[in-house]
Order: sequence, then structure tokens, then C-alpha cells
Amino acid sequence: SFTSAMVVRRGLSDDWVPTELPNILWLTTLIIILSSVTLEFARRSLQQDAAAEYKRRLALTTLLGIAFLAGQFLAWWQLTAAGVYVYTNPSSSFFYVLTVAHGVHLLGGVAALVYLNLKVWRRAAVLTVSSSRTAFSVTSVYWHFMDVLWVYLFLLLTLWR
Repeated sequence: SFTSAMVVRRGLSDDWVPTELPNILWLTTLIIILSSVTLEFARRSLQQDAAAEYKRRLALTTLLGIAFLAGQFLAWWQLTAAGVYVYTNPSSSFFYVLTVAHGVHLLGGVAALVYLNLKVWRRAAVLTVSSSRTAFSVTSVYWHFMDVLWVYLFLLLTLWR
């Protein structure tokens, strides 16, 4: 709904000043895409009962998720340092609303990944079929959705200026 509102507001606007996006967003986009790749490799390791590989790949995915969030904070900091705030103009308002909403949801995904990491590291090499695989499956679907959503938002923010 936020993206629809942005498109409509942009189309009706005579006060829309495109927000110059920080270059760090290109890197964060690559990071979140890589996190989906590492999560897919973790899934394959889990299916093959390769506990050590699963643990490493899951940890890497979690670190990439945290790196994405850190990059988002850096982007917001760069914008505010340049004098671009939520209230600067409609474009900046939508940028902050969309990226903060996504960031909060992604933080939930990072929390789920941390939970999975804690679960698997506590059990050493033992991966229980029902609990670990179900929790992983749910987290994986959510994480991949957040990835695809970010790519959509990034394209919208860069192309629909």
C-alpha cells in the first residue's frame, strides 16, 4: 500500500523533488541478494544432514542480514547529514517510510535467524528433523520474501524518481 501511495502521490505532485539515494544502497542490495543465496546453500546442507556446513552458512546469512541493516542505517545517516529528512519533501518521506518499514520487518527476520543459530549451535552437530527443519523452512520463506521485497523497493526508488 505504501508503494501504491507513492506512485499516486508522485503522479499528482507538483512538489516532488527526487531524493538522491546514497550509493551504499547498491551494496546493501547485493548483500541481501547474497544472503538469500547463502540461505539456499544452508537449506541444501540441512537436507543433506551436513550440520557443520549448515551452521556456517546459516551464520553467514545472519551476518549478511545484520550487514544489510547496518548499511541501511548508514544510508539514513548519509541522507540526514546531507540535510534530507522525512519532512524534506514527499520523495524523502516515502524513502524513509518504505526503508524503515522494510528494515523493521527485516529485523524480525534477523531475529528468526539468530534463533535458528542459537538452536543449532546449542545442539552441536545434531539437527532434529521436525523442529529445526520446520523453523528453518518458515524463516527461509520469510527471508526470501524480504529479499524480493527489497529488490522491488530498490527498483521503485531508483527508477520511479
